[in-house]
Parts: sequence; C-alpha cells; structure tokens
Amino acid sequence: MCSALVDPKEVLIYAVGDIGPSRPDPDSLFDYVRPTLRQADIAFMQLELPISERGARLPQVRHTDRSPKTAAPAFRRAGFTVASMAGNHCMDWGAEAMFDTVHALKESGIEVVGVGANITEARKPVISEVKGRRIAFLAYSSILPMGFWAEEHRPGCAPMRAWTHYEQVEHDQPGTPCRVHTFPHREDLQALTDDIRKIRKEVDFIAVSLHWGIHFIPGVIADYQRDVGRAAIDAGADVILGHHAHILKGVDIYRGKPIFYSLCNFAMDLHMDEKHARSKGFREIQKLHPQWQPDFGITYNFPPDSRHSAIVKCVLAPDQPPRISMLPVFIGPMSQPEIVKAGDRRFDEVRAYLERHTASQGLNARYVVAGDELLLEAMDE
Repeated sequence: MCSALVDPKEVLIYAVGDIGPSRPDPDSLFDYVRPTLRQADIAFMQLELPISERGARLPQVRHTDRSPKTAAPAFRRAGFTVASMAGNHCMDWGAEAMFDTVHALKESGIEVVGVGANITEARKPVISEVKGRRIAFLAYSSILPMGFWAEEHRPGCAPMRAWTHYEQVEHDQPGTPCRVHTFPHREDLQALTDDIRKIRKEVDFIAVSLHWGIHFIPGVIADYQRDVGRAAIDAGADVILGHHAHILKGVDIYRGKPIFYSLCNFAMDLHMDEKHARSKGFREIQKLHPQWQPDFGITYNFPPDSRHSAIVKCVLAPDQPPRISMLPVFIGPMSQPEIVKAGDRRFDEVRAYLERHTASQGLNARYVVAGDELLLEAMDE
C-alpha cells in the first residue's frame, strides 16, 4: 500500500486513533493494515480497553469491555511500538486491571505513556531513539470519570481537564437552547506545557496525544481543544494527535504544525444486542447522531461517519522539517481498517468528509492528494 522509505536516514512514524479488540483473535483486526504499519520505525496507538481478567467494574463507568490477553502481542505483530492509555477507560476495572494492561503491553515490546502509579509516572514521556533521532510521546486525557486521573498518591492517567459553562441566550425564554463554553483547567494546562518545555531541547520531535473532544457529533470542536492544542504547540510540540470522538474531525495547521482533533477509531469492536440497543444509556448517546442504527450481525456498531478514519504519517529527514500527511482509511462492518488508494471512491469520501468538517469549524487545513496520501497545507499560507 505504501512503499518503504528510500532514504535509510529517514525516520517513519505512523499514528492512529482508538483501538479496542473484543474478540478471541485480535490479530484479525489488522489483516489489511499490518504490512503498512510494520514498515514504520515507530507506530503509535490509543488503547481503549484494559487487557486484564482482574478487577471489578467501577460504578462511575457507563460502557466498558475488556480485551483478551492475546491483544498485546497482536498489537506488536501489527507493528505498534508505543501505546497511550490516557483515556476514559484506563481505570474501568480498577487499578489492578490498569497495571495488568501496562505489564502486558511492555511484555510484548510496546512502550506505554499517559498512565502510572502516580501523577509523576503518568506525565513521564516515552522517548525512542531511532537512527540517531530522539522522538518523544506525551499523553493526556480530558475525558475523565471521577477518580480516573492520577494524583500524588493515586494511580490513573495524566489529566487535561476542562470546565463547562452553559450560557442562557434568551433569559426570558425558559427551555431554549444555550451556548456552551469550555475552558482548560489552568493547572493541568500548565503541567502539560511544562512537560513539553522540559524535554524540548532533549529530543528532535514531540508528539502530544490528547483524548478529548465531543463524541459522535459531526464536526464540532470544543473551545478548550483549540486552547490546549495551540498552547501545546507554543510550548514546543510538533504534532497533536487527538482521539476519543469515535468519528473523524477536521485538522488545523498552527504555526506550521498540525492539530488532528480526532483520528476516529482505528480497530474497535463494539458488539450490540437487543438488550443493549434498548438500554437508556445507549438511547441517550444515540441522540448525538440520529443516523446511528445498531446492527446485531456486525462487530462495528458505530455511526456511519465512523467508517471514515486515517493514519497520520510523519517522516523525519535530516536537516528538514517533519513531513506530515494522512493515509485515508475505511473501516469495514467487522471493525477491520483498510487503507484506501486514490481513485477508490472511499478515498474521496474520506477527503470530502475532512474538507467539509474542516470548513464547518473554521479550521485552515487543505488536503492535497499526492499519490495515495493527503498532504497537509494551511489555507492562509
């Protein structure tokens, strides 16, 4: 699908969104993408589900599942080398399950970022040295059930919390829709930017992973995301890798560096049965996307928009700025991602979807077709 690098001095990095196998053979999820991912020097993923048989589901968790113990080696066989666990499922089954997951990933040769036994561990970067280049990953989550973020003496993930304010627009009209404003948690944002500045002079490239945003609603970017993404780049980040929304969202180019607000799912199972489909919890979330209809015969029960996904490709060449592009991806009914080529109607669908929702949010990325990739340019350049 994508040819290997010609220049042996170049470093190839791939990054994807949410991954969460819930099947006995997780290797099968990657059948169409494994040859491409394995070309990378570094491949990054966001892990959604714990890999553990221990622990009990915490009461504040709305929906959860577990990945089988075969998942971690399957990720490594697929080519992944770095995984973020900073997200709203990291503590679904308690601290024991979180630590089991970290152990399983590391035992399979995958570095883990964004969680730890305390806040210091959770904020620690993963730094890989490849071909003389040092590449750092940091990971944070804004989607946080109570007690999921790490503290001085508590395990969990690195937080990037945000506050929400609801403004009544017409004060004399009870029940009318309101404006929604969100703001970054000042201490969390300061910690995030401090983490970036601390390592900026020690590494050649910094990727910041953020589990954030508004899930399932097409296009919409929350105010705090814009603030956090730009602050991270001002502090020295080279790329922002966003996920959690379970649908693809637009891209902004800020100071020449891309903010990917949501890379969508990449390899996620979501089984559905009639009991789940009738549940109050699912019906509430289903309202966020009216076209979302469950299908009991497939494993990918997400809204139709969730079929569109992407891989971020970063190429680091000596004495050149990073070259960052996107490989359009289409996800099939059995949760398997497939990289689609230019000329395939699905390639054009992904590109058109990105363009539509980039424009709807006033973002400035332009997607230029180059071979089977989408090169990123800023419209205002």
